[in-house]
Amino acid sequence: MAHAKTVAAPPPESDTGGKSRSPWLTLLAVALGVIMVMLDGTVVGIASPVIAKELGASLQDLQWVTSGYLLALAVFLITAGKLGDLFGHKRTFVVGIVGFTITSLAIGLSDSIGWLIAFRVAQGLFGALIQPAALALLRSAFPPEKLNMAIGIWGSAIGVSSAAGPVVGGLLVENVSWQSVFFINVPVGIIALAVALWVIKESRAKSLSRIDWLGVVLLSGAMFCLVWAIIKAPEYGWGDTRTLAFLGGTLVLGAAFVFWQTKAQQPLLPLGIFRNVSVSVGTVLMVLMAFAMFGAMFFLTFYFQGVHGLSPLDAGLRMLPMSAGMIVASPLAGFAIGKLGPRITISAGMLITATSMFLLSRLSMEGGYWETALPFALLAFGLSPVMVGATEIIVGNAPRDLSGVASGMQQSAMQVGGTLGTAILGAMVAAKVGESLPGHYGDAGLPALTPQQVDLMESMVSTGMVPPSPPGTPQNIVDAIANASHLSFMDGLEFAFTVSTGVAIVAALLALFVKAGRKDDGPTVHMG
Repeated sequence: MAHAKTVAAPPPESDTGGKSRSPWLTLLAVALGVIMVMLDGTVVGIASPVIAKELGASLQDLQWVTSGYLLALAVFLITAGKLGDLFGHKRTFVVGIVGFTITSLAIGLSDSIGWLIAFRVAQGLFGALIQPAALALLRSAFPPEKLNMAIGIWGSAIGVSSAAGPVVGGLLVENVSWQSVFFINVPVGIIALAVALWVIKESRAKSLSRIDWLGVVLLSGAMFCLVWAIIKAPEYGWGDTRTLAFLGGTLVLGAAFVFWQTKAQQPLLPLGIFRNVSVSVGTVLMVLMAFAMFGAMFFLTFYFQGVHGLSPLDAGLRMLPMSAGMIVASPLAGFAIGKLGPRITISAGMLITATSMFLLSRLSMEGGYWETALPFALLAFGLSPVMVGATEIIVGNAPRDLSGVASGMQQSAMQVGGTLGTAILGAMVAAKVGESLPGHYGDAGLPALTPQQVDLMESMVSTGMVPPSPPGTPQNIVDAIANASHLSFMDGLEFAFTVSTGVAIVAALLALFVKAGRKDDGPTVHMG
């Protein structure tokens, strides 16, 4: 098994291209790029109900708008880091910015849900080029004594931009259009590109490495089969041959990937890195953290806009306590980890997350502002320790010659968690809605639903919407249908967040097995 080389961060006058015109302008350029990537992971959630109406999208379609993007990010991140080593991190970053900007424009111009999903996948691939290159460029631009501060600012930008997505999305969707959520990336991308071309100096590995393309294909195939099976299972049925075939494909391709990684000369993901318990547990914690974060925001937008009838802006403002909480919680989490260590801090954070999920599972159909404000604020303080501490427990505990791989794996874990959170919670909500609809219809004195009618209504009700009534239907019947539909959606929401509560408690227990990472003399740079 070939190992990556890790060297101390080069001084300004190194063979990486010389000193940048300003390290802080380099930070601005890479921060703008990463903000675009992270913002687009969450901002689209608030626009989902409007996209569903205007493009006739189903729940499964909307899940792929989010999951396709996150999945492309997750699978391609480690490969993107290798491409930066081979061809230069500045070049990779610039290609990522240009591609991300163009695909954002294409998404806004899409007139069908199919094209929108396809461009979202492409957007995710270009986004994956941005993130690893950004961190490598920061390490090249800053001297060791200032690097931690720069990475801290960069990390805060990631957390805040993720949490700010619903508010930004609400402002744009309500005052402009859902397309503006993506058009806004065009001017931001142009600014980031201009600053990058002017300021950033090239940085590449001294020792070039080869890309494990077979590993990329096997891992991509396994992840695609898994997410496809979970998203389509409510439509196909969990016992359906197609669902079982995709789940079987996940196992076969996953096993083939693991086998190949033990044989490849330069594997995509050296499996020896998981021998360290902290690295393995830390990766799982990143998955679970993103599972909770992306899953919560995806379905609560349907609760606010569908059940409550709020505008996109008002729905985004209802999530403001989490966005504002992230700004406060991130530096506090860093301070707490420095004083108490990652074990206690992250475990406490996941218990706070579990409390938040439990409160969200108890939401009522008429829930007011404070009923959601408290769990959102708690969620910010629960998730921040995991986001802030991930570098220390994953990268810090990995072998030094695998620091770059560990960094890419950390970012991949977050995207995988977001993909699975959207897919699995979506499947749970849909299944519970289908189970609850007949009962709520019966309780309302409405005619019994046939299995075919339930199947037709399930997707719409799972997004908080009410099935249309024929013209001339009495208002009391229309109201009864709306009430039964919303009660069924609330059953699905309660079930999903109850499961999330249990997942967070398990994560809190797992966090007790992590330990602080090593303290190096200087930061490290992955060199191939």
